[in-house]
Amino acid sequence: MASRYWVVSLPVHNSASTLWNQLQDQISKHSFDTPLYRFNIPNLRVGTLDSLLSLSDDLAKSNTFMEGVSHKIRRQIEELERISGVESSGLTVDGVPVDSYLTRFVWDEAKYPTMSPLKEIVDGIHGQVAKIEDDLKVRVSEYNNIRSQLNAINRKQTGSLAVRDLSNLVKPEDIITSEHLTTLLAIVSKYSQKDWLASYETLTNYVVPRSSKKLYEDNEYALYTVTLFNRVADNFRTSAREKGFQIRDFEYSPETHEGRKQELDKLMRDQESLRGSLLQWCYTSYGEVFSSWMHFCAVRLFAESILRYGLPPSFLACVLAPSVKAEKKVRSILEGLSDSTNSSYWKSEDDVGMAALAGEDAHPYVSFTINLV
Repeated sequence: MASRYWVVSLPVHNSASTLWNQLQDQISKHSFDTPLYRFNIPNLRVGTLDSLLSLSDDLAKSNTFMEGVSHKIRRQIEELERISGVESSGLTVDGVPVDSYLTRFVWDEAKYPTMSPLKEIVDGIHGQVAKIEDDLKVRVSEYNNIRSQLNAINRKQTGSLAVRDLSNLVKPEDIITSEHLTTLLAIVSKYSQKDWLASYETLTNYVVPRSSKKLYEDNEYALYTVTLFNRVADNFRTSAREKGFQIRDFEYSPETHEGRKQELDKLMRDQESLRGSLLQWCYTSYGEVFSSWMHFCAVRLFAESILRYGLPPSFLACVLAPSVKAEKKVRSILEGLSDSTNSSYWKSEDDVGMAALAGEDAHPYVSFTINLV
């Protein structure tokens, strides 16, 4: 599938079918590997010249907005598929592959009545896409909030012993709590363990001899228990801190440990559920946005063709997907068939004439690019 398409219109002076045959013939002779399709635009309501001019001022900006929303949803889909391990089967619009929907575009009369004013159609399309973008922001924010909570819990469970949650490292039998005795948890630098073992019994009075046991060790620290009398616990904390040992506040509670485990399990289930529903919503919404965008492109091509070639509407609309190396040749073919006596006045490589006024993509025919990714 090509990722970039040109949507163009050429002025028809005699017959649209004759011009189409000429274009097909020229492309097959000079750029045979360039896909070429008719772009079927219905007879839309022209309105007044002032309304067309007013509409044209916002068309490029609206196109950029819709393209941006389309790409935003596509990127979200790619991220969710990667995280979920889902193999992408290709995006679709109404069950049709994206490229096929574009190259075989059919106007949806039921959704966008052709007798409606062009501005009404464009405003309706813009409103639909804006609503989907707002919905996307809300859904992604909800999903990211769950992810942030999980990441915070995971950091607590996998970070340094100086800051991480210790409840999954300490077992009930590691802790002694009685009327007179208590067990403290010490965080000792990995390289100070000998100092700890040699000194902890003398940091204060009433420390139970040989009571320190190592429970866990990471890349920086080791986790030790020490049992002592309740009344000297504060003195022990102070002396340990002076020696460079950190005493972590910890109270073992089976209920708290189980509560945290249940919270984690619920968050993980919520994340999976939200991820799945967000992915399905993105699939559907991408199709809706892309369909809206293509209808907008049809209106844009129609309006710009009327402003360029005049009334009554008489132009050939088509879609091409030239390779980068074929672009110059295809532009030359389109320019030759546009039959403009002032074509040199429009060439984008010139810094004078209409090109200077209309921008670097100025050509003697209507043309704009659709970027699918």
